[in-house]
Amino acid sequence: MAKSGIDTTRLQHLARAYTESATFFAALDFELFTHVEGGAGSVAELADAMDLLELDAERLVTACLSLGLLEWQNGRLANAPDAARFLVKGEPRYAEAWMTFTRPDVDNWFRMSEIMRSKREPTVLGMYADLTVDQARAYHSATYSIGMGAGRLFARTVDLTGRKKLLDLGGGSGAYSINAVKTYPDLEAVVLDLPPVIEVTKEYLAENGVSDRVSTLGADFTADDFPDDVDCAVMASNLPIYDEAVVAKVIKKAHEALLPGGEMHLVGEMVTDDRTGPLDAAMWGLFEALTGGAGKAHTIGQCRGYFEAAGFENVSDEVFVPGILHRVFGTKAG
Repeated sequence: MAKSGIDTTRLQHLARAYTESATFFAALDFELFTHVEGGAGSVAELADAMDLLELDAERLVTACLSLGLLEWQNGRLANAPDAARFLVKGEPRYAEAWMTFTRPDVDNWFRMSEIMRSKREPTVLGMYADLTVDQARAYHSATYSIGMGAGRLFARTVDLTGRKKLLDLGGGSGAYSINAVKTYPDLEAVVLDLPPVIEVTKEYLAENGVSDRVSTLGADFTADDFPDDVDCAVMASNLPIYDEAVVAKVIKKAHEALLPGGEMHLVGEMVTDDRTGPLDAAMWGLFEALTGGAGKAHTIGQCRGYFEAAGFENVSDEVFVPGILHRVFGTKAG
């Protein structure tokens, strides 16, 4: 009888996937990629630069080579292209803060079974209910760089020519608004987020020189009123924090607030209608089980349905960042 070809390889990888994250974090702790970019191209040189036993340096280098984070070039170690771009300290796009953003959550991920068995009652805002200014500042210091990248992509992808005022729902650092007003000189924006977050938003607006064109409003968009003088709205990268009822309510409120002919964009971690991926979106939904929030992974079809139920016309969707973010959008009748 022919063998099925089914073995435990995939399951073993899942059982030990945490070792890859741990290796990645250790490499960042020792600034391995920074040292490689600075010319440390051998195990011995890296051991000296990282102040490690040569044996441990060899172990770490071997693991990073196997993970594709390092590669050989003419007999010397070199960073893989993405490592060179985002993991070298001092470079403009250094993203260590974002890469380690969820590191403090590791223990709770391994307590997931225990947390789920507690059957605690989820809340609308979850971990954000008692957010302080200091916590908001730490949060956005980690997410700002990746947010600015998404904001630049939004400004390039979505044509806001002729729009006058953008409502940025849960805008955090203001990354989408900052890039929108810089790209479209006639556009103004207002960032609506929780009061502690808005204190941090103001700092980023000042840093980018757009405080005169981007205003702020401290409010809870799940409960408070929206400005009614806007002709465009965006809700980005906070979708999995909320359940179906809240997202539907927010989209409906946005429709009511928009001027006739206005447009709405939902940019978020959505899964396909059969819930088979992307994995990143599914994991952000699962993370809410650890926070005490009511959020989950929403499907693309569900998100289109929120728009249609709210009264939006010309509802459509497209991939925004492959494997990470999707965009659903629609217009209000003129």
